[in-house]
Amino acid sequence: MRKRFALVGAAVAALVLSLLTVVPAHAAAGFTVSNGRLLDANGNDFVMRGVNHAYTWYADRTTQALKDIKATGANTVRVVLSSGDRWTLNNAADVAGVIAQCKANKLICVLEVHDTTGYQEQSGAVSLARAVEYWKSIQSALAGQEKYVILNIGNEPWGNTGYTGWTQATKDAITSLRAAGFQHTIMVDAPNWGQDWAFTMRDNAASVFAADPQRNTVFSIHMYGVFDTAAEINDYLNRFVTAKLPIVVGEFGHDHSDGNPDEDTIFATTQSLKLGYLAWSWSGNGGGVEYLDMVTGFNAAQLTTWGQRAINGANGIKATSRQASVYDGGTGPDTTAPSTPGTPTASGVTATGATLSWTASTDNVGVTGYDVVRVSDTTETAAASSATNTTTITGLTADTTYTFAVYARDAAGNRSTRSGTVNVTTQSGGGGGSCAVTYKVAGQWQGGFQGDVKIANTGTAAVNGWTLRWTWANGQTVSQSWGATTSQSGATLSATNVSYTGTIPVNGSVSFGFIGSWNGTNSTPTGFTLNGAACTTA
Repeated sequence: MRKRFALVGAAVAALVLSLLTVVPAHAAAGFTVSNGRLLDANGNDFVMRGVNHAYTWYADRTTQALKDIKATGANTVRVVLSSGDRWTLNNAADVAGVIAQCKANKLICVLEVHDTTGYQEQSGAVSLARAVEYWKSIQSALAGQEKYVILNIGNEPWGNTGYTGWTQATKDAITSLRAAGFQHTIMVDAPNWGQDWAFTMRDNAASVFAADPQRNTVFSIHMYGVFDTAAEINDYLNRFVTAKLPIVVGEFGHDHSDGNPDEDTIFATTQSLKLGYLAWSWSGNGGGVEYLDMVTGFNAAQLTTWGQRAINGANGIKATSRQASVYDGGTGPDTTAPSTPGTPTASGVTATGATLSWTASTDNVGVTGYDVVRVSDTTETAAASSATNTTTITGLTADTTYTFAVYARDAAGNRSTRSGTVNVTTQSGGGGGSCAVTYKVAGQWQGGFQGDVKIANTGTAAVNGWTLRWTWANGQTVSQSWGATTSQSGATLSATNVSYTGTIPVNGSVSFGFIGSWNGTNSTPTGFTLNGAACTTA
């Protein structure tokens, strides 16, 4: 089902965004933009933390999917619709039903028309003008929903052909919607399959924003292979912030056919700049990008590696999302943090893990979960999340001392002060069990390559915490990784699980990937050990 694209050429020389004198937000009944920030209908700052859901292809999965998405802590869902040009039409009744379900789950609903994807490059793709006609045809379902709905005019509305036409077409689409009476905040996707590698949106955003008579437009960048370095991500987002132009990351993933996006920087930078993000996508991807599913088969109990990262990882949805204040029953946003959890105690300590328990927190509305962090001097790193006052930490190193603490959080995203700390020293030894390793070069270019590794547990007991080692034959080195933490001593590479890949169930597997360099020859390693035990190769 899911489209994706070819990465195009070299970077275009950076141009500075025109600084904009921002007029006061239009006095509307719903979301507004003021001074570069998105405000909800109560005038409160709103930072999207959410997920994309492919409604137009999986309408029958939507009722449960939206409940499950809300359970992650998400405050927003971006919903794929069809104008009927490429897929089955979603009429006004369909859209009204989706909005009602978003509201029932206290989610802000970003609605997008997918038929515009790759216009002028992908067969059958339609123009933004055609998307506007679709929005007009279902206006009855949208009127009065400005507090809960944002209109994303069209998904990735230009490919890599004729993309300079994006600026005027986007201005025309915005003014046409306003002339038709739409009061909603409007979201516009970038050209170049959403990734704006030629900086058309970046360098024309100020004039597009000014074309909206309500000054109520938000820009959306999609971050896949084009955004594979921290420098690129930080430069792009900070230019919008400096120019006081509202920007969100409307789609992104942990991997892609066009390159390896730096998802950790996307999470960290959007959090530090208080910018929204919407992960692609809940479930149902096809066409070779199934790895972008956050859950397997729409089963919320089966988070994928990407789902674990996006939901439970550092700066992920669970730790950073705050519910929109329009769902607070008119009482205003909940700003009261839970009480401080009790100092955790450790039990069941092994060579690779431990169980932590603590006295539960209290809250004026209700505690929704706890975040366990690893403490090292003044640095904290996410270790686990739990809905209850106990959790099991995995993936630790044998004979090592760790320090842990706990935060409580509520549905509004308020976080308690940190608990006292507990020191945990793991036992000696490891234990690997039987294992099979599949190693492949997913892509290779002059001097560099992407490697993918799958570890299968072929033994009779679960593996809780692991380190996989192999020795290169040709001097290869690793520069970055995901799904595991890597270190190298000479030719020997050690890959240790991160929190969300720590457990390998019997007959189960986990995967991780990396970017490496090579010179002359890039042969495949032939010997692997898991926690010191030899693995077969598959």
